[in-house]
Amino acid sequence: MPIVAQSTETTDWVSRFADEVIEESERRAAGKPVVVASGLSPSGPIHLGNLREVMTPHLVADEIRRRGHQVRHLISWDDYDRYRKVPAGVAGVDESWAEHIGKPLTSVPAPKGSAHPNWAEHFKAAMTESLAELGVEFDGISQTEQYTSGVYREQILHAMRHRGDIDAILDQYRTKKAPAKKQQQKPADEAELEAAEGSGAAAEDDGSSGSAGYFPYKPYCGNCEKDLTTVTAYDDDSTELTYACTACGFSETVRLNEFNRGKLVWKVDWPMRWAYEGVIFEPSGVDHSSPGSSFQVGGQIVGIFGGKQPIGPMYAFVGISGMAKMSSSRGGVPTPADALQIMEPQLLRWLYARRRPNQSFKIAFDQEIQRLYDEWDRLDVKVADGSALPADAAAHSRAVRTASGELPRTPRPLPYRTLASVADITAGHEDQALRILSELDPSDPLGSLDEARPRYDKAEAWINTHVPADQRTIVRAEPDADLLKSLDERARQSLRLLLDGLADNWSLDGLTHLVYGVPKVQAGFSADATPKELPAEIKTAQRSFFALLYHLLVGRDTGPRLPTLLLAVGQERVRALLGE
Repeated sequence: MPIVAQSTETTDWVSRFADEVIEESERRAAGKPVVVASGLSPSGPIHLGNLREVMTPHLVADEIRRRGHQVRHLISWDDYDRYRKVPAGVAGVDESWAEHIGKPLTSVPAPKGSAHPNWAEHFKAAMTESLAELGVEFDGISQTEQYTSGVYREQILHAMRHRGDIDAILDQYRTKKAPAKKQQQKPADEAELEAAEGSGAAAEDDGSSGSAGYFPYKPYCGNCEKDLTTVTAYDDDSTELTYACTACGFSETVRLNEFNRGKLVWKVDWPMRWAYEGVIFEPSGVDHSSPGSSFQVGGQIVGIFGGKQPIGPMYAFVGISGMAKMSSSRGGVPTPADALQIMEPQLLRWLYARRRPNQSFKIAFDQEIQRLYDEWDRLDVKVADGSALPADAAAHSRAVRTASGELPRTPRPLPYRTLASVADITAGHEDQALRILSELDPSDPLGSLDEARPRYDKAEAWINTHVPADQRTIVRAEPDADLLKSLDERARQSLRLLLDGLADNWSLDGLTHLVYGVPKVQAGFSADATPKELPAEIKTAQRSFFALLYHLLVGRDTGPRLPTLLLAVGQERVRALLGE
């Protein structure tokens, strides 16, 4: 029996949607599993914007599972969609792939070098692997398998019988123009078409109209496999359908009650599936939620199939640092696999869980990732001591565990920025990295790098793949003799104070206290003096002192945090480079 008590985490958006979905499911299909859905088109790399299409229903489904209800999260792989264009930036693919435009994605060869049988399976595999790492449980549905096995045959025949009703609904939107005052805005269908490339289900035309009338079904050609076909005749009684291919000139007459090589056009296909699967909750992107777009039109067409439109929010775009929004039709757009190379799944889950679906956010692949990790670690501490706000604690809980259990985590989650600095300085030498990390806290030294994994590996990958070569840290091989000779007495004294304190403060906390304390002591204050007790000039003196140390150690104005850098360089070498 389902547990009807609501979650105590009632302050976050996930719980609120879970309440609505459970209530709606009881109205529509009492006693049956709750059905939530996502749609993904493997037309190219499935990017981090597409991931919101999955994470939004996943988080809601997981909350429903936590409450003891049965739930199915369907992911429809739109792998029977047409291959629309050759995506930029895909390895092993060139313009010769254009010859496949119009074929089903599962009939297009995989990129060169792939171990997968076709284009769709190649891109599905990468996403499936990432979803497993993220703890996302789902039931995958291949639309190629559904259509070619005849699963939707009755729905197709039903749509053809009611093509006039469907056409009348679609006709309400065909003549609508963009508002006069917003001339810079693209018409809804055009904007949707562009935004939907590789994002959720791919956009299509809404059916073919010609001298024979409107048809919501598009056959794939029996000769060239492309969907550049036009239905020229159809008989409802016999289900005989005649089509002609404009690409190769082939034509044939088939019986639709036994023909499985075609599909409903997108604006009919989506609501048909809502009815067929009994979907209660499915979010839609802003591209599918504009006037006349798929979600709005589908809300009317679904009734023809005896179903109801799912409830679900419009979700906003997800960007990365320096980009406004993502579209996989452009090359080089980061995928979940790219993100999981540099961050733990808990952090990526948290980024989607903490923001309401209609709030846009960015995922950092630059220096901002260090700040995000600092924020995450602070939240971890607050959750542990009970001081986190309820909504923050709920987002944290959804990030670290699912209804099935806790996600694997790093045993010793050392600060990401520290790990990145160590990986940067040691350049792949694990024995050196372990030495430095074990000296961060001499009272509880790290026994093995495995204790810091996988976070250490993620930080190392970030350094190696996202930090430009000219920003990498290279410790000087020899002291900067000219700079050391040019120092005035005050600068020499600051170095002496640092060197004198190295041995007694050789830990991360100790060196932090030491490097910040030297300018204070020079100015006549205690090394323990707080900022409130110090004049503003002390900050200026600290910056000058830090810049001097960076120049003497790495030949630049800035670098990794100085305490980490000092530990990495080692006492003996620090003393040599600082002129002792």
